[in-house]
Amino acid sequence: MDFNGKLQQNAEKINISIKEDKVIKFKKYMDLLLEWNKKINLTAITDEDDIILKHFIDSLTIEKYVDPKQSVIDIGTGAGFPGIPLKIMNDNVEVTLMDSLNKRINFLNEVIKKLDLKNITTIHSRAEDLAKDNNYRERYDVAVSRAVANLSTLSEYMLPFVKVGGKCICMKGSNIDEERKIAEKAINMLGGKIVNIENFKLANTDNERNIIIIEKIRKTDSKYPRKAGIPSKEPLK
Repeated sequence: MDFNGKLQQNAEKINISIKEDKVIKFKKYMDLLLEWNKKINLTAITDEDDIILKHFIDSLTIEKYVDPKQSVIDIGTGAGFPGIPLKIMNDNVEVTLMDSLNKRINFLNEVIKKLDLKNITTIHSRAEDLAKDNNYRERYDVAVSRAVANLSTLSEYMLPFVKVGGKCICMKGSNIDEERKIAEKAINMLGGKIVNIENFKLANTDNERNIIIIEKIRKTDSKYPRKAGIPSKEPLK
């Protein structure tokens, strides 16, 4: 089966249909990822089937939680997941891709240019620094992040960016019960509340996933996030 068939087949397993023009963009994205990966370390996943499933389809499992015309910040986006797949699928969503490594930002800018994506920007920064900037603080409808840190640390990265009434979408692997319990107090301190956890197997495989939805119920105290490096070394408890 060719790339088109494999992408469509896997997308159908998560109840998504991908139009032909968007399939072409996903293929270009994969080709650029593999080309740049020879020069800089973007992903350990280089098999076509695995890229489709573990990068593209995995990213699209949160599409149903993002409404058209919302503003989204992807924190620690890496090679662009989940932000770029979300943008490919939705022309109207406003996406900001943030990463602390400039080499990755250069790659993302190339992807945006080659795929002719509109209303999407990249920022080279750490979350702890950018969240102190009033141009970005509590400005977004949605913050997303995929497998970046433990939930306590991740909440301190994400919640300061989100408007009251907005939400954080945390994409995690398996066995999150203990992590969730530990993080609940930190999430509350930061102005958030867990409102939903979706547990599933990715596209009928054995890959277990959890999507944690945190609603922003009040403004985050200005002392958060703490200085760069501290949230990861000393997670809130």
